[in-house]
Amino acid sequence: MEREDALKLVKEQLTEHRYQHTLGVMETAIDLAKRYGADVKKAEIAAIFHDYAKFRPKEEMRKIIIEQGFPKDLLEFNAELWHAPAGAFLVETEAGITDREILEAIRYHTSGRPSMSLLEKVIYLADYIEPGRHFPGVDEVRQLAKENLDEALIKSIQNSIAFLLKKNQTIYPETFHTYNDLVKNRRID
Repeated sequence: MEREDALKLVKEQLTEHRYQHTLGVMETAIDLAKRYGADVKKAEIAAIFHDYAKFRPKEEMRKIIIEQGFPKDLLEFNAELWHAPAGAFLVETEAGITDREILEAIRYHTSGRPSMSLLEKVIYLADYIEPGRHFPGVDEVRQLAKENLDEALIKSIQNSIAFLLKKNQTIYPETFHTYNDLVKNRRID
């Protein structure tokens, strides 16, 4: 699918603010893919579609999670996580994207997972550091992203966990597993 066709499909699903975020994620993902050797076209498409289901009704996302056999424990945690797996399913069924690597990058862009592929790492991080994001710690992660992808991911997850802890919110266990996997297997370049 070409960029313009993908953007047209996605724009219909998003608010203008979220669409601008998506454009930032796309450009950031392309930059990270070039820097770290990921497939640039796949990074572009995964980034464009990463929030495809963001504004779908919660009940629709809940139904997809149950019917598609996604981990049911997702339903016990913040519904903000749901749009990623639901989105991967909807991107496949509605947009016709069947590339597993792209779909997995969409599916895990909120929680991460152990043994993330390079494309999954690129999309996760691009979503976190795109230029429209402004919150404590994001500039440090942006700087790390220029030097070491895994270290940037580790710092972004540390920041996210600290934020959720400070707000007394639950933390999806897969995020801890992702963090532990990255720390155990870190590569210092």
